[in-house]
Amino acid sequence: MFRIALLRSSFRIARNAAPRNMSMIRSQTRSSLIPQSHITSTKFQAVRRYSAAAALTEQEVQGRILDLLKNFDKVKADDINKISPTAHFFNDLGLDSLDTVEVLMAIEEEFSLEIPDKDADAIHSVDQAVKYILAQPDG
Repeated sequence: MFRIALLRSSFRIARNAAPRNMSMIRSQTRSSLIPQSHITSTKFQAVRRYSAAAALTEQEVQGRILDLLKNFDKVKADDINKISPTAHFFNDLGLDSLDTVEVLMAIEEEFSLEIPDKDADAIHSVDQAVKYILAQPDG
């Protein structure tokens, strides 16, 4: 019963609605919402794209690793002068295998990457670490 009453009232509303001239509605809508001067003078600008800067240079990587080693607890005060781009962790700096692992973990944190154990076993000096980091894709 309610459905029938609803249908009758909707038919009456639709029948009583006067047909309107659509061109008149369009012109009023266009002019009332957006002024004509804004439509013709609107210019589109290029989309800005943000990207990372150039990859790290060898000097930047080397400097960060050297700073890391200078601040490393296990490097003795006498060995700080021996820290160089060619410094070997065991021979020059006196670090044992566990200290070397700690250095590599600190390098992983510094450069936000993960060095697999197989690759970590081959890194024994600053220049080897620099070469490894530069060989990694940016991600």
